[in-house]
Amino acid sequence: MHTNAIRAGALFAALAVILGAFGAHALKQILTPELLQTFETGVKYQFYHSFALLATGVLYGTYKSKLLSMAATFFTVGIVLFSGSIYALVMLKSGGQVGLGGLGILTPVGGLFFVAGWVLLLLGVSSKNSR
Repeated sequence: MHTNAIRAGALFAALAVILGAFGAHALKQILTPELLQTFETGVKYQFYHSFALLATGVLYGTYKSKLLSMAATFFTVGIVLFSGSIYALVMLKSGGQVGLGGLGILTPVGGLFFVAGWVLLLLGVSSKNSR
């Protein structure tokens, strides 16, 4: 598990760098300031949770808790749902569409996955069964 979390964290962090640079250079010319700020929010949360995945993978080497494995999964799903839906929303709005429709619920659901991931991380390093 720990190597998968570290790999996923590194991959998501690399993608966040690419997306951040793309936003700062290419999208700055295309998007409104409001949409650019929304895009940057997606990148920022992707970065935060990429680091969370990296930390979870490293901590798993010490604590070996199933809760840490679950935390890594929740962080991954959170990145896909939260940041992914923000990127899709920005793309659609920049093309003239109003929003994601019913899929707009993915952003707060992704946020809940982030929160649950942090709680699982806390519980995983606090568990009596941890080494």
